[in-house]
Amino acid sequence: MNDSDTTQCLLFEGLSNKRVEIQFTGQETSSDGGVLLLKAADGRLGLIDAMSRAMADRRDPARVAHEIETLISQRVYALGCGYEDGNDAARLASDAMMKLVSGRDPGGEDLASQPSISRFENAPRRADLLRISRKMTEAVVSAQRRRLSGRAKKITIDLDQTMDPVHGEQQGSLFNGFYGNHCFIPLLGSITFNDEAEQFVVAAILRPGNAPDKKGARGLLRRLLPLLRKAFPKAQIYVRLDAGFGCPEILDYLDAEGLRYAVGYGKNPVLTRASKRLMGTVRRLSKGSQQTERLFASTLYAARTWSYKRNVVIKAEVTRTKGREPRDNPRYVVSNLPGTPEWIYAEFYSKRGEIENRIKELKRGMHIDRTSCSKFEANQFRVLLTLAAFMLMQEIRVKARLTHFARATVDSLRLSLIKVAARVTSSARRIFIELPAAYPFRLDWLRVAGGLATLA
Repeated sequence: MNDSDTTQCLLFEGLSNKRVEIQFTGQETSSDGGVLLLKAADGRLGLIDAMSRAMADRRDPARVAHEIETLISQRVYALGCGYEDGNDAARLASDAMMKLVSGRDPGGEDLASQPSISRFENAPRRADLLRISRKMTEAVVSAQRRRLSGRAKKITIDLDQTMDPVHGEQQGSLFNGFYGNHCFIPLLGSITFNDEAEQFVVAAILRPGNAPDKKGARGLLRRLLPLLRKAFPKAQIYVRLDAGFGCPEILDYLDAEGLRYAVGYGKNPVLTRASKRLMGTVRRLSKGSQQTERLFASTLYAARTWSYKRNVVIKAEVTRTKGREPRDNPRYVVSNLPGTPEWIYAEFYSKRGEIENRIKELKRGMHIDRTSCSKFEANQFRVLLTLAAFMLMQEIRVKARLTHFARATVDSLRLSLIKVAARVTSSARRIFIELPAAYPFRLDWLRVAGGLATLA
């Protein structure tokens, strides 16, 4: 008899006056009963179906054991449950809940193995990835159109980048002097409706480590704007970008499209002279109060590469931190927004930082930086699969707005709503899923499930 055929029994002395044994013999059980919520979220978004249709299947039909939709389901739901590595397929292939949400009978054939998942991740070509990415964006925009039903008056687009350190010989891994590392530089795009707290990530583009900030930005906006204008014809569209995107091509494009925008801009001698008097005033105020002080103003400015002058908002600031010398911190934002300089900077532009929280969730909660494949296209596919799982988690968070998890991170959502023990009983007529009677978040789970229309 092999070790794999035996059952490990452990006795914990002192835990109880009765004999305590642990046996890993539960059949058709799972520690991820809440994956049903991810399945229901996809039922609203239609994300996995759209991704499956966008990916060409070049395999020999006679040798296909797992359909494209099953493979994408298996990978996306595993990522949503916190299994970020393709190697986890070896442990999840027989999981009852994973099989159920991926279209298999809980007691039936296992899901794909780790080698099958690895081959699958390396299969997409560039054209496949572009189609998949577009379909993902369309799915989110369509879902928000149905949710808002004409109530969107303002849409704010945020683009930002992050550093994905690479440890290996992956294609596109290049040294970036600013970050001081070999890396990829993913570009992410998000949309916010009206003044809602939730910010929906709609795109993630993997770029080589030496990519300039602006690379891919116009292409992403060209993809997104027609979708938003068709879905929300009465909404005003705004764009927020940091200083890395403040180049003539981007600014001219925003003007040509008639968009309202606020784009960060790096300091230079001309702008430094324009803010000199204001900085002097702020230094005096800060010296008197011994606190951080800031003032706002605006000026007309045109760089040599600009065809005309634009309004530049100046934030003159002196920051004070205990134990350190005061530090000048002037900032500049190019904007065509109406309103006072203070409102443009403090009330609109400064909220651009919210996308950094989404990036943090994607990296720490979803491990979108697990880009360890050798092929660049395979790593881009991993990024899209991870983004799909995050989109489903965001849909769950929207439906959790009346619960304790209205502003929970994806880590908290997963721990509290997804990681739920489940026993699955499958018969010829029905599949019965049993969750713990003492589950502490039962009412919250039911409310989210009801919002996702999983309950009658």
